[in-house]
Amino acid sequence: MNAPHTAPNTRVAAVPPTRLAAATAATAYQKQWFARMREEVAAGAPLALVNADAPQEILRAMGIPYVVNQWWASVVSAKRLGPEALNSIAAQGYPDDSLQYDAIGLGSMDLPAEKAPWGGLPRPDFVIAECSGDATRKVFELWAQHPETEFFPFERSSATTAPDNWWQIVPHHWDRAYAQDRLDLMTSENWQLVEFLTERTGRTFEIDRLAEVMVLVNEQAEWNKRTRDLIAATRPAPVSLNDSIPAVMIPQWHRGSEWGRDAARALYHEVEEAVRDGRAVYPGERVRLMWIGRGLWFDLGLYQRFQEKYGAVFVWSMYLAIAADGYARYGDDPMRALAARFAGFTDQLYTPPMSAQWYVKEARNHGVDAVVHLVADDVPGSAFTTEALEHAGIPVLEINADNADSRGGAAAALETAIGDFLERRVLG
Repeated sequence: MNAPHTAPNTRVAAVPPTRLAAATAATAYQKQWFARMREEVAAGAPLALVNADAPQEILRAMGIPYVVNQWWASVVSAKRLGPEALNSIAAQGYPDDSLQYDAIGLGSMDLPAEKAPWGGLPRPDFVIAECSGDATRKVFELWAQHPETEFFPFERSSATTAPDNWWQIVPHHWDRAYAQDRLDLMTSENWQLVEFLTERTGRTFEIDRLAEVMVLVNEQAEWNKRTRDLIAATRPAPVSLNDSIPAVMIPQWHRGSEWGRDAARALYHEVEEAVRDGRAVYPGERVRLMWIGRGLWFDLGLYQRFQEKYGAVFVWSMYLAIAADGYARYGDDPMRALAARFAGFTDQLYTPPMSAQWYVKEARNHGVDAVVHLVADDVPGSAFTTEALEHAGIPVLEINADNADSRGGAAAALETAIGDFLERRVLG
């Protein structure tokens, strides 16, 4: 077996973990918010469906309700309705085996109201997405075939520079990390989005309000960084991915709100208390695992099924890590700082060497012994990430699958593959 990494503050945990209050509170808040949003939309408020890599902060500043496409897909998948939504896509004559994570939301519009999660997603007035590939654009163009929905696309620019240790540079010196023409393009498109929304909703945009939103987002990122660093330094792991993912990601979809900032702060204090009290996900932790890729929404229980047999605990996902490193942007021009948040967002996760350096840094800081790398069909640069981790002495299991598509016995196949990997390369 590879010797587990150690840290100066390794502790002996005797108190079993309980469900994080932050996770329970975030889920409850999201249900209440969704119900309020449905009421507002029924009363005439506009609704936007926004991809995760589009600047939601503009909608926040203008008071326009929005739903994040990936979040809604995760809810549909978690409710075991992903296959039915994808079958709807296939019935319309479109591929149901590509970009499922993007397409599930579209397919869910055909779910009966009594079956759809939380009453179903209202028909959005606008869909907003960065066109990171031809297929992504096609999915969102299909939304706009409905007479009540319009599509605002952002261009996808490519990195021409790849600074080392981007996570140290981008908060305050993002103009050194991203080429000026990329920042110019997205700043211009941000203003075009403002004009697009103003003309169609009659709502006003105030730059001072966006500045307030940006301050709250930065504060939220600072709390997430404290939480990430505390978890990285603690042995055994004090919280499970099953809890940390919703506790982090639901507030992330409310970035720029006081609730989002306060939820991130509450999560940190709860994790701090868990560390202080010696609580652990699994006190017999022997192997620390890293999950690279999107969350396995249709089977989050997978992350805990290797503890009793192997002493293997998943201690890392990209959600808390990117919330800690990927969002903070400071500067006097809030619109350009917002452009800096999203112009290079995909690069941080998927463009080598930027992405590969970051994953290696996170693996080392968290003391992981092995990595499970879920590779979707629209994820570029995955081979470089795997190569960098293997070069650093960390074994990697690559699995080609979609995180929201449970068809074909995906969960069972994943569990078998991870068990074989642990026995063959990690514990052998």
